[in-house]
Amino acid sequence: MATPTAPRVAVAADQDGHGGRLQPLTESGEPLDEPLPVRDLAAAMADWEAASAPRWVWAATDDVYQRLLPELPEGRLGRCHDVKLVEPLLLGLEDRYGQPRSLGAAWARLHGRHAPEDLPEGPGGDSDQDSLFAPDRSRLPPGTDPLAALVAVHAEQQRRIAAAAEPSRTRLLCAAESAGGLAAAEMGYDGLPWSAEAHDRLLTELLGPRPRGGAQPAKLAALTAELQQALGGRPLNPDSPAQVLRAFAEQGISLTTTRNWVLREVDHPAAPLLLRYKELSRIHAAHGWAWRDAWVRDGRFHPEYVVGGVVSGRWASRGGGALQIPRIMRGAALADPGWMLVVADAGQLEPRVLAAMSGDPGMIRAGAQGDLYAGLAADAFGGDRARAKLGLLGAMYGQTSGETGQLVAVLRRRFPQAMGLVEAAARTGEAGGVVRSQLGRVCPPPSAGWLDLTEGGYGGSAEDAARDTRSRGRFTRNFVIQASAADWALALIAALRRRLAQLPTSVPGDRPRLVFFQHDEVVVHTPAQLADAVRAAVAAAGEEARRLVFGDTPVHFPLDTHVAASYQDAKEGTEEDADEQEED
Repeated sequence: MATPTAPRVAVAADQDGHGGRLQPLTESGEPLDEPLPVRDLAAAMADWEAASAPRWVWAATDDVYQRLLPELPEGRLGRCHDVKLVEPLLLGLEDRYGQPRSLGAAWARLHGRHAPEDLPEGPGGDSDQDSLFAPDRSRLPPGTDPLAALVAVHAEQQRRIAAAAEPSRTRLLCAAESAGGLAAAEMGYDGLPWSAEAHDRLLTELLGPRPRGGAQPAKLAALTAELQQALGGRPLNPDSPAQVLRAFAEQGISLTTTRNWVLREVDHPAAPLLLRYKELSRIHAAHGWAWRDAWVRDGRFHPEYVVGGVVSGRWASRGGGALQIPRIMRGAALADPGWMLVVADAGQLEPRVLAAMSGDPGMIRAGAQGDLYAGLAADAFGGDRARAKLGLLGAMYGQTSGETGQLVAVLRRRFPQAMGLVEAAARTGEAGGVVRSQLGRVCPPPSAGWLDLTEGGYGGSAEDAARDTRSRGRFTRNFVIQASAADWALALIAALRRRLAQLPTSVPGDRPRLVFFQHDEVVVHTPAQLADAVRAAVAAAGEEARRLVFGDTPVHFPLDTHVAASYQDAKEGTEEDADEQEED
């Protein structure tokens, strides 16, 4: 079958097999020809991709593409428009935040009908079916043609994008969010290289040999016995805060919580024992042998990312702790023989976002030499970097009382445009308004309960209202920065993914892969001989993201990039690593 050319192609998969239908579309979403039925959907799409690289249109990447990946040839699909990811972005711009986002809900709204509630998403997605294409999760009414509904909803989304206040930014945001969906599916499928042997060595060193039958590891059991002895010898469950607080009280030490920062101030031999127990227990629960059995297979950690899982646009994960590999576990992430890990971290991302958004000349100068906190310290805090960092983080996160408040006051005098931006966002939130990221992602509006309370309604005192008002101001203050950082990170992922696909490789399967992402860090698994090319691709992608999101700004977003055989070695000595050691 000859493959037509079309800028966009809508995809509907059959419910019970490998086939489906492809609908060529114009850029605005109008049908070009009749739908094309195909017996092998993955092969047909691979042919289209090679011939014309269209933008694929489907109901949800985490449904269609995730199920296509095992069937696709070596090449991956380049671009898509994800209806489920785009819909909430447009609803937010239209003051309809929080409405259901599935294809069925969008179709119902398009036809003036009640939108069905979306199904909650479980650990493996909306359905536990393991066929190639699971039963329809779009919530369309019975008898509705999924392809016709998809084409109609997509065309309407294109019209809504064009009608937005800033169509070019909205179009970029929707494209970046959809590209994030592609990358998330591929990273979950490819997985981060993970050595079961190295992981087992780390766990055995920390906890003792793997216990049988769900028993407590030997070193945790020994710590429990030591802790009981230090607290008077009575039986004690260290995982029970109530029992721990009572045991300390019997020793004459009154505590209101067992949080680590409180225990570090306690002068009693049981305190360091409990801190150590909590650390090891957390590792055992979150990244122990059971975690490995569930999430690591064929030498890969396969996380399940949720694109836009946080309201700011940051990603979440469906179990597995994908977005936080503990420092102590990094040694298990090992590249394959002959391969390397390229780890790139955008240090001080959110402060640089603030500088770029505000255009504050003083803050721009502070970051021009590399270390933005050091630049702020030299300009306003007598060279004291720690005070400069504390003050700026306080300004962005709304910690403006006490000593931190004094530091924020200094920043307000020296960097009025930057401080003015976050404080204006806080005032908007306190007044019940919404704020937007650089590309236009809208924060959630206040709840009905918040409005009742702060407008003198039911169920609260003036103090309660003031507290909730300040809380919302802190949220909107940070949202504009964190969400804009998420905009940049999405653009980085899209640009890097495209550039990696363009790198020359002589052996099928030996292509560098983006295998891990968390907030402001990416990890690429690459043949060793391509490591330098990957480093260059990372740098170029970072610059491309800066231009796309922030335009002609003098602010740079340097990526601290390291090449190593293990994730631990790549992270060694970075600013993030130093911060984590300080916290430990």
